[in-house]
Amino acid sequence: MRGPGSRGSAASPGLRERKKERTRQALSDAAVALFLERGFDAVSVAEVAAAAEVSKPTLFRYFPAKEDLVLHRFADHEDEAARVVAAGRGAGTAPLDALYAHLLDGLARRDPVTGLCDHPAVLAYLRLLYGTPALVARLHAYRVRSETALADALAAGEEGDPLLARLAAGQIVTVLRVLAEENTARIAAGETADAVEADARTAAELAFRALREGLPY
Repeated sequence: MRGPGSRGSAASPGLRERKKERTRQALSDAAVALFLERGFDAVSVAEVAAAAEVSKPTLFRYFPAKEDLVLHRFADHEDEAARVVAAGRGAGTAPLDALYAHLLDGLARRDPVTGLCDHPAVLAYLRLLYGTPALVARLHAYRVRSETALADALAAGEEGDPLLARLAAGQIVTVLRVLAEENTARIAAGETADAVEADARTAAELAFRALREGLPY
């Protein structure tokens, strides 16, 4: 998940795509600000379009559904695990080792997607997300696509078994979700990210040890 004001990590997009991404970001930011102020269900798409000074048809060209205005912040992460596996394989690193190292790096950077982030804006966003059933349901679709991309990346290796890759991807994505939710819950209860970090790293080590012992990756 992108932090406040953060940008995507795609390499050197063209001018037109950069302009489109700035527009997407502006629309999402305007929408999230309204949703945080008044609640997701209390704000119409027309109000979001007016706040962003665009027409409804223009808004829908960028975001097919109202929920996507919020979940845009997850867009960079949808195929993140798959990209980590592919990059690791190119460097001779096993998929689980690459994913574990990436997770530890995310914890150290306080990446919001790990749940180990106590920035007030991130906490407010997460309360909006997990407190809105329609957004939780839409988030599930993002996770399914992430799982599919990861399964494809795993199956592309020498292991090659599509079924094993799907089973592994399902378990890995679930582990990453549960770890993030544990961190998020503790911070939401009042702990700081610094106070939670040691336990978060221990939990990550335990979880990936379990994955290594039970999966052929």
